[in-house]
Amino acid sequence: MKVIIVGGVAGGATTAARLRRLNEKAEIILIERGNFISFANCGLPYYIGDVIKNKKDLLVQTPEKFNKRFNIDVRIKQEVTKIDRKEKCIVIKNLETNEEYKESYDKLVLSPGANPINPFKDLNSEKIKTLRNVEDSVEIKDYIIKNNIKNVAIIGGGYIGVEVAENLSNFNDVKVTIIEKASHLIAPLDEDMARFVHKLLEKKGINIILNNGVKEIINKDDKLNIILENEKIDSEYIILCLGVRPEDKLAVDAELKVYPKGGIEVDDHMRTNDEDIYALGDAVKIKNCVTEDMSYISLAGPANKQARVVANNICGKETSYDGSIGSSILKIFDYNLGITGINEATCKNSNIQYKTIILSPFSHATYYPGANMLTIKAIYEQKTGKILGAQVWGKEGVDKVTDILATAIIMKMTAYDLEKLDLCYAPPFSSAKSPVNLLGNSIVNEIEGLVETVTWEDVENLNNNNNISILDARTDAEYEEGAFKGCIHIPLDDLRGNLDKLDKTKTYLVYCKTGLRSYIACRILSQNGFKVQNITGGYHYYKKD
Repeated sequence: MKVIIVGGVAGGATTAARLRRLNEKAEIILIERGNFISFANCGLPYYIGDVIKNKKDLLVQTPEKFNKRFNIDVRIKQEVTKIDRKEKCIVIKNLETNEEYKESYDKLVLSPGANPINPFKDLNSEKIKTLRNVEDSVEIKDYIIKNNIKNVAIIGGGYIGVEVAENLSNFNDVKVTIIEKASHLIAPLDEDMARFVHKLLEKKGINIILNNGVKEIINKDDKLNIILENEKIDSEYIILCLGVRPEDKLAVDAELKVYPKGGIEVDDHMRTNDEDIYALGDAVKIKNCVTEDMSYISLAGPANKQARVVANNICGKETSYDGSIGSSILKIFDYNLGITGINEATCKNSNIQYKTIILSPFSHATYYPGANMLTIKAIYEQKTGKILGAQVWGKEGVDKVTDILATAIIMKMTAYDLEKLDLCYAPPFSSAKSPVNLLGNSIVNEIEGLVETVTWEDVENLNNNNNISILDARTDAEYEEGAFKGCIHIPLDDLRGNLDKLDKTKTYLVYCKTGLRSYIACRILSQNGFKVQNITGGYHYYKKD
């Protein structure tokens, strides 16, 4: 059997290695047009920021090592230009000599990745750069150092844009501006959770421009004039982080099925409409496990799993790829952000009946030093309590909580299941009631009618409703530090003795710092005949501290 793999990195290189482990006799050829078959593309921003100091540390495998270990014919600086499905061969161009030749195959695997979006190619300026591979990161870092760049604009506020911004601001005293056309950074986040990110970045000196797309860039002398929809700014250097488009030209030219907006169409075996051609990674669309819609999820984790499925099926081990929920985590200075499953916008677009809940537990037992507050926003199915998505923010424990909730989503678990999870506990690591258990408790309380919650968005849209009052259940000291305008203040521990001061004809929306004491206040009030709702997330969430 002869297998040709087009493209390396997470998809192609992993497929090649798995194929060899399953079949020692197969002829395997890996063709990569770049210099490196396997590199840590997720580490590129950290090389720019000098966190990773040696370029060699980004290289997962060299062609020589890969060949020696796996006996794979690795051909770098060569590009596949055509697929002849009828003859079952490909045309390859040697980028160093410009010579072309053909190579036949029994099975063909397409892992060409994706191209960074660059609407400003016509400017042909060395001061405008995309970031996709090791060469890009080296070029960006060298240019900034050599030219002593102090002012950089990042166009696009997704994962890469935010990571690059952090690393640049920590390196070489660079002043960074992020320009984002949408209303908030990091598209998979809900806007309310994105405000935590905005506040932290601004606190760290990063300028953020939102709701403002780029109309034009003018390369003038030693400056770049960036003409936005509502203003104009100058910069010495621009890094484009506008996302990527699936590289599907080979597939289109070979008349393989491709989605109208890009992305190669594959079945659950990662097979195209040609039974001898497979595709994976950033070049394909895959199923979202929550909505079951086809989605473009450009992450290394799914690509690695797809590679295993491809290799298994080529070698006769029938295996399916069930899709992804897009789980990801992002380091932003001394905080971490975890995202898994779907957000509110997706729920609305998919007509899913959902509710949200916000919880702010501590990462571990508060009596043990170093406990930090987490903020967890969970999205769940309104009737069943099935977990649909989660966004987690904090300094410690974010990865653990996000991974547990990702598992819950994949396994279609409900809040009732979260309550039952038997998770590790010791004071340095968690609390006897882990944040995930508490999340389950909170959702179950609402489903079973023990409390009704509202969001701060609901509160801000009240428009002076005289039948509703806001009740602050925090301590006097907390109240003195700031409170929601026009609220009534009665500390929780004084509430039972002050019930006569409240009006049973009104509805009270109650808050504390995190939502726990206000829940207790709601239980006291509701059992004494008052109409109450708990403001989810508490004052901490409102202020985004």
